[in-house]
Amino acid sequence: MIDHNIPYGHQLITDEDIQAVVETLKSDYMTQGPRIGEFEKAFAKYLGCSYACMVSNGTAALHLCAMALGIKPGDKVITTPITFVASANGFRYMGAEIVFCDIDPENYLMDLDKLEQLLKASPAGTYKAVVPVDFAGYPIDEQRLRRLADEYGFAIVVDACHAPGASFTDSKGRIQKVGGCKYADLACFSFHPVKHIATGEGGAVTTNNPKLYEKVNLYRTHGVTKDPSRLTKIDGGWYYEMQELGYNYRITDMQAALGISQLKRLDWSIARRNEIAAKYDAAFKDTCIRTPKRIEGIVHAFHLYVIQTPRRKELYDFLRENRIFAQVLYIPAHLMPYYRQFGWKEGDMPVAEEYYRHCLALPMFPSLTDEEQDWVIAKVLEFCSR
Repeated sequence: MIDHNIPYGHQLITDEDIQAVVETLKSDYMTQGPRIGEFEKAFAKYLGCSYACMVSNGTAALHLCAMALGIKPGDKVITTPITFVASANGFRYMGAEIVFCDIDPENYLMDLDKLEQLLKASPAGTYKAVVPVDFAGYPIDEQRLRRLADEYGFAIVVDACHAPGASFTDSKGRIQKVGGCKYADLACFSFHPVKHIATGEGGAVTTNNPKLYEKVNLYRTHGVTKDPSRLTKIDGGWYYEMQELGYNYRITDMQAALGISQLKRLDWSIARRNEIAAKYDAAFKDTCIRTPKRIEGIVHAFHLYVIQTPRRKELYDFLRENRIFAQVLYIPAHLMPYYRQFGWKEGDMPVAEEYYRHCLALPMFPSLTDEEQDWVIAKVLEFCSR
């Protein structure tokens, strides 16, 4: 019997994390200090990319990618309806026309067959960017996306907010970490408390393209630079210039210190999440519950453990009665009132809409205890047996 609430996701803050933040609070910098650069270098090294730019949150990361790519009003950008609305909004901020592509019923990611159909129906260059989402922590097929991008002339921005630590094996047998940008132009991450690396708020943009990195780096700080190589003149050591219209999308040193500490546990977190997922898989094998798909060569980050159940609302309510706070993720973005005004409606994304009718995210976080998971499993099985 569990006598406390079990959320679907939860941060893990250790004494080492707290000490890292305390040390930074006692230092000379609370923001714009050395911890940010340290975090960027450590994150880029972990992912195997050339550049990481730390920002205020995942939505800011998406917006900065849109700015760096020069997205303009009327440009068409494709994304998936099964995501948090920020995946679309980051490009909509620049006036982009958002085009939704339905999902694959097996892994709930953007269906690349349907994407290819969309691309073939219009001249090359019609779409400026494609924003796939590594939903729940499952990596999209970036190699196939790269082939399509080269053929049809669009940029790839991977929304990897669910997937730090996830990886895939490419056609040459090389393990590619999500965000390493071997095939993508840019990738975005979130450090929200329920994510793998929790800094309160926070996010990152990663890339191997120095020009895109320079733009992201400039736009996150008001478009202001003190770089002597970029200045039009120099009046003195105090001199700076605003060269573009940017935003204050900076992360703080305290957050960066926490992120550095959390990054050290990322591999452990991924391993623990996969242990929890394997236990769920085994428990629900012969029930009415459909569990997430996994294939060889993919390391699933398991930000979420999403099941499909024929009686979602009843199970959701039953679990809450037993202090288990499962969550429905996500309501299809194309059905949000804001996007409906552009003509999107029920029936446009049939697979995504069917997914939404049955999806439920069970508790999934590395500090979930065996006792807590056993309680979740027991209650799901009790419901199934009714």
